[in-house]
Amino acid sequence: MNIPGDALFALIGSALQNRGEETRQRALYLALREAILHGRLQADCRLPGSRVLAQQLSLSRNTVNAALEQLTLEGYLLRSRQGTRVAQLAHQNIAQNLLEPVVTLAKRVATLPAPTPRGTPVPAFTPGTPAINYFPLPLWRRLYDRVLREEGSALLGYGDPAGEYTLREAIARHLALSRGIDCDASQIVITEGALEGVKLCTQLLSEPGDVAWIEDPGYAGAKSAFSQSGLTMLGMPVDDEGMCWDEKNVASPALIFTSPSHQFPYGSVLSARRRLGLLEVAQQNKAWIIEDDYDSEFRYSGEPVPAMLGMIKNAPVVYLGTFSKTLFPSLRIGFMVFPPALAKAVQPAIGSLLRGGHRAEQRTLALFIEEGHYARHLAAMRRLYRKRYRQLREILSYELRIAHRVLAGEGGMHLTVAIEGIDDKAVVQHAKAFQLAPAALSRYYFDEKQRQTGLVLGYGNTSASQFAPGIRRLQAIITQLLGGKA
Repeated sequence: MNIPGDALFALIGSALQNRGEETRQRALYLALREAILHGRLQADCRLPGSRVLAQQLSLSRNTVNAALEQLTLEGYLLRSRQGTRVAQLAHQNIAQNLLEPVVTLAKRVATLPAPTPRGTPVPAFTPGTPAINYFPLPLWRRLYDRVLREEGSALLGYGDPAGEYTLREAIARHLALSRGIDCDASQIVITEGALEGVKLCTQLLSEPGDVAWIEDPGYAGAKSAFSQSGLTMLGMPVDDEGMCWDEKNVASPALIFTSPSHQFPYGSVLSARRRLGLLEVAQQNKAWIIEDDYDSEFRYSGEPVPAMLGMIKNAPVVYLGTFSKTLFPSLRIGFMVFPPALAKAVQPAIGSLLRGGHRAEQRTLALFIEEGHYARHLAAMRRLYRKRYRQLREILSYELRIAHRVLAGEGGMHLTVAIEGIDDKAVVQHAKAFQLAPAALSRYYFDEKQRQTGLVLGYGNTSASQFAPGIRRLQAIITQLLGGKA
């Protein structure tokens, strides 16, 4: 031994006395490992036998042997008939010589949009969160228990990478009735929310360096996915008719991302004229349109706006949907619909990119849809959100005294208030202290020159009783930040 026996026993004995909640075996293992890593026990030095260690430390021999065997398994010790000795490590004393590393992240990390807070409980005015307290949880639990009772351990494997067939069938029938999309289960792939669908599109349909058109302002998740995939993004401005573009002055796209039925965050609807124009652009450039249909189920005037995928036959469109907005966010189930030819082409790749899973939840959701509960829940939420939407607009008209414009289509779970001359990010930061979580409009812009300021107010999970005091508080924050001039 390079450390005297008495010193070794004192070192280990001290570790055993100060072991806290650790077992004796674990404390012995840690003490010996630390001594080896820090060079107090050097390579090739021989340890006392397990019987001697046990006697000196007042431990059982089984405890000592178990600790020594674990250290041998991990390569710190070598045990033979001749005894136990310390192994030769690649870099002796490395544990005490390492300095705190200089961390350099990939350049693409700097291009990622700021994350959206996702804590619970959900603060008032958080965009994108449905009225989760209205979800029929007892009914869902009964359906979930029924699935487990009827199918049990058969659902514990990975399953089909594209998702449970019963759920894909149920989604296909629902889309035919509600969105005018004629498809079958073979064209549908189940994802973990819409964002995974965007990422799959970039993996399947683009190469690093390709150009992607995005709405500006628009969904931050799409920008994140495109940035991670090494795409070159071009922001297309948005007006009352949705995305607008000038083909003569921009590079040809490989992907076009749009939310045509309820643009986020403006709320505008992409007009039929522009939909057809965008389809023509995609056809001419052999590009694909990613249609994000995140909350079109909630329309408060007229009929639901049909999906682009259903407008013309063989449209170059991949349709994305999610149940995070219509049911509850932690469900993490979304879906994508491919045109027939594309669905056939990507089928082999889906097995390599996805692993399946969440089978019981998917079967439960299939039952929820097939038995009519989903349609009834949507109808109830549509009535609730319509009422909240109108109440919030009314309260804004007399509680928000600073000059503003309300940007809102007749639908969804949020409305956007454009307010010039404010630091909307500072407003959002101050609002956190009062359990208010509107989003800053400026954070959704890609082109800083086009950036407008304002607030995106979610009302899906905010009760009407919070509207007036919440808007008054936001007005007070804005007034304070403007030095009392608002």
